[in-house]
Amino acid sequence: MGYKAWLVESPDGPFLERDFPHPVLAANQVLVRIAASGVNPLDTKIRAAKATHARQPLPAVLGVDMAGTVEEVGPGVTGFRPGDEVYGMVGGVGGHQGTLAEKIVADAYLLAHKPKNLTMCQAAALPLSVITAWEGLVDRAKIHSGQQVLIHAGAGGVGHIAVQIARAFGADVFATVSPDKAKIVADFGATPIDYRSMSVDQYVAALTAGRGFDIVYDTVGGATLDASVAAVKRYTGHALSCLGWGSHALAPLSFRGATYSGVFTLLPLLTGEGRAHHGEILTRAATLAEAGELRPLLNERTFSTAEIDAAHTLVASGSLGKVVVEI
Repeated sequence: MGYKAWLVESPDGPFLERDFPHPVLAANQVLVRIAASGVNPLDTKIRAAKATHARQPLPAVLGVDMAGTVEEVGPGVTGFRPGDEVYGMVGGVGGHQGTLAEKIVADAYLLAHKPKNLTMCQAAALPLSVITAWEGLVDRAKIHSGQQVLIHAGAGGVGHIAVQIARAFGADVFATVSPDKAKIVADFGATPIDYRSMSVDQYVAALTAGRGFDIVYDTVGGATLDASVAAVKRYTGHALSCLGWGSHALAPLSFRGATYSGVFTLLPLLTGEGRAHHGEILTRAATLAEAGELRPLLNERTFSTAEIDAAHTLVASGSLGKVVVEI
């Protein structure tokens, strides 16, 4: 039996409902009936044909994040069985079908069992943000207890997850945020920094006695990456960015003897390399969620498949909280 998916045919074009045939599963593939699809800023850029790094030419079914239920497993799949509730970042780039669909064929390595205490909508909001935050803080910067960690845009999609992961690893967490969102990051356990009223030098002096932060994660890009370099501790400091694509001077980093890492979460989907690690990250994140240490900030509105255009418009305009489409 076939399924429906929502296709964009041209830049910023409407989402068109189309019928797709029932797929034949290859080795290590899983057929998932999607319950909810998360919408990320990346998706809106792909739709606008402004994300060449995602390699998703139109026409295409968009959406990288989802949560749903396993319907069928292919040869060699041992970790999942029909009826299992799963979540993952499984498509929507590199020519792969996206998650704005009733069903998707996913590489089993990319999946993890959904946190039992989260709804499908909550789980669908997590994968891209969790993997991006985890690869930076845990894989690159080797975060550990007792460190002082600064997250830029702590109320943002990646930022609010990074705050919680850093807290779960025992760090003392700080987050830049506009004053109207200060309570959000405080509720997640971070000390808010009003970046509009304090310069980098001022908050480094006030909060780290001028030494700088052990880890600084830029989730904004542009000038914020330069600010991250200025805020990092000498010798042992580590600056990170998931949007470090501009032109930046290395001299300030070199003069501090500090290190820098770039995070590009799409690589496993684009290259096929490292896919199992994404499933491992989401499995560990599910453990944190079930322990009450990780939860997504959802937008107050949930969207239906008839409202996908509106969901994308909201995300492109800068939504507060993660936007999810119920399939």
